[in-house]
Amino acid sequence: MEDVIEELREVALDVPSPLELPNEDDIIDAEEQILIPIPFELREFLLNVSDVVYGSLEPVTITDSQSHTYLPEVSAIAWDLGMPRDLLPICEYAGGYYCISAEGEIGLWSEGVLAEDDTWPSIWHWAKDIWLQS
Repeated sequence: MEDVIEELREVALDVPSPLELPNEDDIIDAEEQILIPIPFELREFLLNVSDVVYGSLEPVTITDSQSHTYLPEVSAIAWDLGMPRDLLPICEYAGGYYCISAEGEIGLWSEGVLAEDDTWPSIWHWAKDIWLQS
């Protein structure tokens, strides 16, 4: 985890209006809006790197309710499209979503199906293999 955080910090773009990292109260607010607990690894991801802007992918955030990456809004859209409610989207991708299970496993949900071939054991593996390569 620490090596991925360090690598993301090294490649992060400087932007005119940087994102803010959330605090525990922001996490609780998001959980109250989505009505399910945020898995531990996603929680750690949000607290440590959700301010990073890099590459073509835009993972979810929770500090700006007006952002197109705001977790409660992205979740509502994904669930409306049919993604199972036991999954949380972590990033929109090509009409589908990378998503996280309660156990912390990452998958790709697209066209109504959770792809069995596209899985990662943790959000940190996904960040290294997918986000840092975008």
